[in-house]
Amino acid sequence: MKIDQQHFYSSIAKYYEQIFPLDYKKVNFIEFQFEELSGKSLLDAGCSTGEVANELAEKGNKVIGIDLNSEMIDIAKNRFPSSNLQFQEASMINLDEDFPEVFFDGIYCFGNTLVHLNSLAEIGFFFASARRHLNVGGKLMVQILNYDYILENEITDLPLIDTDKIGFIRKYDLPTRDGEKLIFNTELIIKSSRDSHFHASYLLPVRKSEIEILLEINGFGRVKFYSNFEKRPYGGNHLPLVFVAEKVNV
Repeated sequence: MKIDQQHFYSSIAKYYEQIFPLDYKKVNFIEFQFEELSGKSLLDAGCSTGEVANELAEKGNKVIGIDLNSEMIDIAKNRFPSSNLQFQEASMINLDEDFPEVFFDGIYCFGNTLVHLNSLAEIGFFFASARRHLNVGGKLMVQILNYDYILENEITDLPLIDTDKIGFIRKYDLPTRDGEKLIFNTELIIKSSRDSHFHASYLLPVRKSEIEILLEINGFGRVKFYSNFEKRPYGGNHLPLVFVAEKVNV
C-alpha cells in the first residue's frame, strides 16, 4: 500500500466531520486555560475542517486555523465565513514565515497532529516557534495518543469509529526498533455505497519523556499532562495524552 499522508487526508476531507464530530470537551478544555475565553488571539495548528476554531470564534475570539491539506482548508472556509476566523493552507513548522509579526494568547494542536512531524527535531522546532509566537502567559495545548502505552502494550488496533453513515477502521504496524516510525493503516467504509478507501501514513511515536525534554529545552514552564480533555491526571495506562505548557517569561 502506498503511504501518502496528503492523499489520505484529501480522501477523507468530505467525511471528516462524520468521522470526528465536534467534541465540545476540546472547547471546554481550552476555556479552562484562561480566566475568560473572550477577546483572545488563538492559533489552531492542524485545524482540519475548522469546527473547533469556529466554536472559539463564536465565543468572541480571533482565531487563525492552519492545515497542510488544501481540501480541508477549502471546506473550513466555505462552512465558516466569519470576520473572527481566518483559514489558510500552512505548515505548523513555518510559523515564523507565515506569521512573522503575529502573537497569540493560545496555540492548540489537537487530533494527533503533532506526530505527523518527521522527527523529534521538527517537534522541537515547532515548540520553539510556538513559544516565539505566544504572548507571555500564553498556552501551548496539545493532544496526541499515549505512545508509551501503545508501544509498551503493543496496541495495534484503535477503537472502531462506527456511525449510521461510515465505518472507520484504524490499525498500527508498530516499529520493530527504536527510532522507527509506525504505520497508521485506515479503512474508511461508506455505508450508502459500500465503497471502501484504504490508506496508510507514517507517524512518529513520541514518548512523554521526550516531550518533557523538548518543552524544557525550548523554554516552556508549568507543564501539565492529562489523560483526557476532562483533565484527569496522567496515569500511563490510557490511550489519549493531553498536555499544556506555558510561556512564563520573555
